[in-house]
Amino acid sequence: MTAITLWAPDAQQVEIDVTSAEWTGTAPMERVGDGTWRWSPAARPDGDLDYAFRVDGSDPMPDPRSAWQPEGVHGPSRWFDTAAHQWRDEHWQGVPGGEGSLGAVVYELHIGTFTDEGTLDSAIERLPYLIDLGVDIVELMPVAAFAGRWGWGYDGVLPYAVHAAYGGPAALQRFVDAAHGHGLGVCLDVVYNHLGPTGNYLARFGPYFTDQHDTPWGPAVNLDDTGAEGVRAWIVDNALRWLRDFHIDALRIDAVHELRDDSERHILAELSDRVAELSDEVGRPLSLIAESDLNDPMMVTPTGEGGRGMTAQWDDDIHHALHVALTGETHGYYSDFSGMDVLAHVLTDVFVHNGRWSAFREQEWGAPVDRERHDGRRFLAYLQTHDQVGNRATGDRITEALVPGQQAIGAALYLCSAFTPMIFMGEEWAASTPFQFFTDFDEDWLAEAVREGRRAEFAHHGWEKEQVPDPQDRETHQRSILDWREHESGEHARMLAWYRTLIALRRAEPVLSSGDLTAVRTSYDMDHGWLVMHRGEHLHVVCNLAQDARVVPVPGADEIVAAFDPGETSVDAGRVTLPAHSVAIVRS
Repeated sequence: MTAITLWAPDAQQVEIDVTSAEWTGTAPMERVGDGTWRWSPAARPDGDLDYAFRVDGSDPMPDPRSAWQPEGVHGPSRWFDTAAHQWRDEHWQGVPGGEGSLGAVVYELHIGTFTDEGTLDSAIERLPYLIDLGVDIVELMPVAAFAGRWGWGYDGVLPYAVHAAYGGPAALQRFVDAAHGHGLGVCLDVVYNHLGPTGNYLARFGPYFTDQHDTPWGPAVNLDDTGAEGVRAWIVDNALRWLRDFHIDALRIDAVHELRDDSERHILAELSDRVAELSDEVGRPLSLIAESDLNDPMMVTPTGEGGRGMTAQWDDDIHHALHVALTGETHGYYSDFSGMDVLAHVLTDVFVHNGRWSAFREQEWGAPVDRERHDGRRFLAYLQTHDQVGNRATGDRITEALVPGQQAIGAALYLCSAFTPMIFMGEEWAASTPFQFFTDFDEDWLAEAVREGRRAEFAHHGWEKEQVPDPQDRETHQRSILDWREHESGEHARMLAWYRTLIALRRAEPVLSSGDLTAVRTSYDMDHGWLVMHRGEHLHVVCNLAQDARVVPVPGADEIVAAFDPGETSVDAGRVTLPAHSVAIVRS
């Protein structure tokens, strides 16, 4: 350790409070230019060094680039040496296949509810299970330090820190090292569009926010106003640090449409180019995955062609079309996705809203995807995500609304699609546990605001407030912890076996792992409730969404490759017989 630095361009005086084995006290920091202040210890600390900053006589505040907050987001920062870990992944070259996240089977999980202990170290013990399932990349919901013991992580306030309750930064390094040892890549969910409501001291240090743009959380993070250079560096450096010092393979960037940036060079394009440089330096593929509701392929278009340069992006249209087709729900934004023709369209053309009218938004939305130009694997497909489960009133999974065969249909369509598939933790065994919205704020006013805000949101959809779980209730968090006792029994085991079959098939059949959208077509009969997704000329995903058995014409089909109800499924002379709510993959 040579120095501790701080960017505080408008400060007149900065002091550092230090607590260590060598010395405890307050010392002035030296201004070194470009708004940066520096303090150098007399000697390398032997043991923990905790510190906080005082700006122009303020109370002590944690470092905006803090790596560790062992006493919570209001406490002092603790120095962490990222180079101290003895990595064992020197032979890791990235996810097998050499294309980063493209086409990989992604598994989204929340550290705090993935295991009973809710830590990174306990999650390591479940990595062999993910390998057995067939997963390629583990996507961690945000681990940045946030207020309280548990939460989703999207209210983080110190993006460089790893939440102490998860085990801190050393635990994240151990997790990534262990994952690589098992042949698993790691994607980290990062949030750059806003900070949480408590523990956010950034505005005290500099122009981190601007009122030139509004977001759902208030003033936007400053990407294009006075002083934006320092804020942009804070974001880009953060991303590069995870990829370089923690050996992360990919970053999922939250709600990029709320990164309001009118600069000549958008922050995402800048980040993409910097990550490409780092990828060349470290010799392995590094990916950036955007969550975007813009429905614009510009997001995954290379920066050299005027795009944002993201490796891939989430595609909620696929989820919505699957959800409506399987559940029949058409309230809210689902109103734009009714009809089997919509599902057929999204499986081939990526977006439903591709420049057409959105009744929910009351405007034309999105842009078309060029099926010859764009690789389908640049778009993530899924049946469930943390959002699409947790942002329901009671956090109920789709399993509660479906019979097993219906979920099997949804799984087959996205796992055998031309897109990059993503599984939400527990989905693969039809977990009975919900994933509810939970928080642990200490401030009474904030706790009540979150509680009442949640109830008011769902009152508009006909829910009584007593039916909406209290986010602040410890039991809301406890209910959301996966029950690992159930995945090997009964219908849970049957669903798990189906997911394993589909993933193995995706690996075994080259046409299923291809992102060639021109080789995907669909046929369907809305009146009789069946749909076929054709992958190339010879492999077909045949779905019966009806409540009765159906005979589905698939010219040339003569072999069943896999079926959810194999004893009741048959194929004869190009006619596939399926029981109600069932699916089969057939070859012609």
